[in-house]
Amino acid sequence: MRTVLITGANKGIGFETAKQLAQLGYRVFLGSRDKGKGEEAIKQLRAFNMTNVECIPIDVTDIRSIQEAAKTVQSKVAALDILINNAGIAGPQPQHIAASDITVLRAVFETNFFGAIQTTQSFLPLLEKSAAPVIVNVSSELGSLARHSSPDRNPNWDNYDAYSCSKTALNAFTLALANQFRNTKFRINSVTPGFTATDLNQFRGPQPVQQGAGYIVRQAIVGPDGPTGKFLKDDIVAW
Repeated sequence: MRTVLITGANKGIGFETAKQLAQLGYRVFLGSRDKGKGEEAIKQLRAFNMTNVECIPIDVTDIRSIQEAAKTVQSKVAALDILINNAGIAGPQPQHIAASDITVLRAVFETNFFGAIQTTQSFLPLLEKSAAPVIVNVSSELGSLARHSSPDRNPNWDNYDAYSCSKTALNAFTLALANQFRNTKFRINSVTPGFTATDLNQFRGPQPVQQGAGYIVRQAIVGPDGPTGKFLKDDIVAW
């Protein structure tokens, strides 16, 4: 049974991703900053007769928490096959970059960028033991420089400058890591789930969570001949 850790998986797209992968027969470690909320999410999944799920407390902004989570997973499995860096925050709006409070910018980057990096670094030893390791970084269309440069760019995106910059940085990290592991068994990609209805956007997204999570799941289960070093939506290179 292949194994997967998903950060920020007690709700929203992370929870739905955990559900879909568990339904496919994967052993799912559901990462949650709040252990109580994580355990409640596990109860919800087990109500669907999913016994291949387990809560792993992990706060991606706390290196000690990450290292403890890595030790816990290592005590349970010989290898980690898939890491999905899903944990993320939008931060308070508006975030016009010329005037955005630097503490907001730092907080958003701490979770969305640095959190993904230090989680990946801590779990790399377990991933390297997999026969076909996969890393999926959950990004956003707002991380696309091409979309931000487009004449039809949504002006409302100005309110999310900190979030957008953090996702652009995450895409850069994805490419740098994929380049480091080029010509190896690793598959490393960023995926945008699209504008999905979650509490990150006060459920304004028109797309259901099942669809958004589906994009992530498809890249999580990609085979050894799949893409790497890409920014993807629905298996298509995204901007």
